[in-house]
Amino acid sequence: MKNRSLIIITTSLFVSLHGYGQKSQLKIAQNAVGKLQAAVVSKDKNKQMSVIGEGIKAAESAQKDRKTKNWPETWAIKAYLSSYVALIDGNESNADRYYGMATEALDTAAKLDRFQNNTSLIDAANYNIMLIKQTKGSKAFQNNDFKNAFLNLKDVSDFFPKDTTLAINTALSAQSMGDLDNTLAYFKRAKENGAKNPALFQTMATIYTSKFENEQAINTLEEGLVLNPGHPILNNDYINFLIDNEKYDKAMKAIDKSLTVDSKNKLLYFLYGYLYQLNGKNTTAELAYKKALAVDQNYFDALYQLGLVYIEFANTSLKDNNAENKVKSFSSYINRAEMSLLQANEINPNDKATVQLLTDIYTRKNKFDKVQELKRKLEEF
Repeated sequence: MKNRSLIIITTSLFVSLHGYGQKSQLKIAQNAVGKLQAAVVSKDKNKQMSVIGEGIKAAESAQKDRKTKNWPETWAIKAYLSSYVALIDGNESNADRYYGMATEALDTAAKLDRFQNNTSLIDAANYNIMLIKQTKGSKAFQNNDFKNAFLNLKDVSDFFPKDTTLAINTALSAQSMGDLDNTLAYFKRAKENGAKNPALFQTMATIYTSKFENEQAINTLEEGLVLNPGHPILNNDYINFLIDNEKYDKAMKAIDKSLTVDSKNKLLYFLYGYLYQLNGKNTTAELAYKKALAVDQNYFDALYQLGLVYIEFANTSLKDNNAENKVKSFSSYINRAEMSLLQANEINPNDKATVQLLTDIYTRKNKFDKVQELKRKLEEF
């Protein structure tokens, strides 16, 4: 959150008091507010603490009087002065004591101030308390106390709703304790107030997906891409979301657009090939997988899918009426499938699907020693 200066009350408070005792004590408390301003300007912390101590003592005397105890000024002054101590006192135990005092006094002041005659004091006390809550929330988050982190940061974010950093930190606290509804609510607040971080849109999309709100997930990623054009991770997530939701035409357009500015992206070529393979256009899929492998020759996924393409070519060749062509084409494609899958197996020897495909290929090639070897390997998984 941006640095915020403390609010100091400069307006004198005038009330109609009855009885010298009540008037003198409340007047002392009122005067302490004015004196505090001068002490703050002089940057004399000892003077500040002395003035505050005098003011709180007078306010506490006034709150014990049967008449002034029901006046909102009494509690508003105490809330403001106590919150100021809680904010500047370096002694954590002492600061916590005054923080508790301030929150109780503020609650009473707000209830009694029906005519809102003490708005400035109440707002100033509340402001100081919010700054303290932010510190407490950040500390709780660092200590993995996500519940208290959320409870504190939520109040601060609600008080400063335009602050995107606060909203994001509140969302992260909620996410860390598994509260997805509040995670979304505060991420949305950050987004609506100008946050552009790609991770925010990714996280929101993932949460929407977990809630089976797939259209909302896609829309969120599209919003993120408008604010972060061409962001590689965000763009890849978007394309994958489209594919997962069978929006293949839209995914293809997104890939085409991305490849014009990122011609070395192996994942984009892989996804391009995968989409064509799904549509039975294996020749185009083969070219796309080869382009992915030209970027990274050890790209497992591309090698595996290329093996499947060659197996499909081999199966199709068996339909050829020309016996000689049939044998030649089948042998050529099954050999290519074998080479691609062997390389994939070398990269990831524990992938069962690859081993199973190689077992099928060696069975068709009558290489039964290889078949037995691979079957033993499958049993070890």
